[in-house]
Amino acid sequence: MPEPLPIIYQDEHLIAVHKPAGLLVHRTALARGETHFLVQTLRDQIGQRVYPVHRLDRPTSGLMVMALNSDVAAGLVAEFSAQRVSKRYLAVVRGIGPDSERLDYALREEDGSRPKSEMPAMAAVTDVRRLDSVELPVSVDRYPSSRYSLMEARPLTGRRHQIRRHLSRRGYPIIGDARHGKGLHNRFFADQLDCPQLLLASVGLSFRHPVSGDTLNLSCALDPVMTRLFERFGWAGHLPGAERDSLRQNLCATTPLTPQTQRHHD
Repeated sequence: MPEPLPIIYQDEHLIAVHKPAGLLVHRTALARGETHFLVQTLRDQIGQRVYPVHRLDRPTSGLMVMALNSDVAAGLVAEFSAQRVSKRYLAVVRGIGPDSERLDYALREEDGSRPKSEMPAMAAVTDVRRLDSVELPVSVDRYPSSRYSLMEARPLTGRRHQIRRHLSRRGYPIIGDARHGKGLHNRFFADQLDCPQLLLASVGLSFRHPVSGDTLNLSCALDPVMTRLFERFGWAGHLPGAERDSLRQNLCATTPLTPQTQRHHD
């Protein structure tokens, strides 16, 4: 019996959950004997059918939204297809990534049915920003030390493996990426830092609710593997929610509190 999925948000129309790394969203040709899938697990957990409206790669963890009926599903699919959904990811990459850059590289589809060279190139755009970096006194490759960066990625289009492929093409492969990454660094993180997974997580989604019309701003914590790594690297201030908590603490520290305000914060 699979463990229950953490529910981030739920109303009568849609639900948002945290997808663990390594879990397939639904049955596909990639299943190869798998018996647990996100859609079936969540259906059994809440006792009703769910409808996926976007995708996360199997090794990617984090926030995923599903509809609770077919009409809402159609509305959400339209929002994603029209690129009206704001998506935020965090990734750990090799090297010192760019401060801020728009990666605009067309990508060919990777569906496995035809050689990639025969597939049409499709526009793909990702905004990336370096949030932090670290240098370890360890020779993983040919250099005496090894440098890694924490990158924020905001894909403006929705191509398969877009963030992974864009960062790899730019020269900053995501740690744990078996297809587009670097084996030496992947093994170092798995063996020495207890991080045997793709270090890419969906942490934020913002979109118009298909029924109420209100804007939903959803955020999701990292899984324990990435959380421990952030703490080890001194990146705890970049954990989802940490920036908000830090701002709140700063406001409380710098703003004199009247008795009324004090009661509000209690």
